[in-house]
Amino acid sequence: MAVIDLNCDLGESFGVYELGNDKEVLKEITSANVACGYHAGDHNVMAKTVEYAVEHGVAVGAHPGFLDLIGFGRRAIQSEPSDIYHLIIYQISALKGFCQLHQTKMQHVKPHGALYQMAATDRNIADAIARAVYDTDFELILFGLAGSELVKAGEDIGLNVAQEVFADRTYQSDGTLTPRSQSDAMIHQPEEAVEQVKQMVKEKTCTAVDGTVFPLQADTICVHGDNPRSLDFTRQLKEVLKEEGIQLQPLIME
Repeated sequence: MAVIDLNCDLGESFGVYELGNDKEVLKEITSANVACGYHAGDHNVMAKTVEYAVEHGVAVGAHPGFLDLIGFGRRAIQSEPSDIYHLIIYQISALKGFCQLHQTKMQHVKPHGALYQMAATDRNIADAIARAVYDTDFELILFGLAGSELVKAGEDIGLNVAQEVFADRTYQSDGTLTPRSQSDAMIHQPEEAVEQVKQMVKEKTCTAVDGTVFPLQADTICVHGDNPRSLDFTRQLKEVLKEEGIQLQPLIME
């Protein structure tokens, strides 16, 4: 039986601003990427999200991004590798405290937004992130876009790496995600997203927006928590995966 992890970006509310339906989504996924206060989230939201994840048996990971609340971490910020190294350590360490509070072990780290996208193609940024994860806790799993420079950097430094694919994003022929600035960046029809996931998991390929079919490895699937239809879509995706004989569980690395 094929096995896959299903992850979601959560804990992205802060102060009086509420985003997503975290409590319900946590009932449907196997891994949670928790915002660490830079692009979204705050100390209270982080604490609650970890608490809810533990209640539902969901693995917890840090979701560090650029210090960019206004842009939700989706704006590229030119930074030195040393700055990226330190901001990753800072955010992982913040969430790790809440994991200790709720007596759970952090499973993984997944960069957010523009930082994730930049690390997919820029080896210097990818190396800074991988080094920060390794130096903070070498047992953490690094999530990176399948086939990306971040995956390669993690493997080269000796981390366990999970190759991530996206249910609701379109791809370019080189395996990168279509930029959100383009109108075809998102898949809005659940049926289309489900078909893409089935192809990724069962055939280990993906069809780009230009029709090119390219190979990829899928260890974990991301669904976005800030999508208004994320809960319904996640439930539908789980049902289809079950019908296809694909089991959902958190990552287990050798």
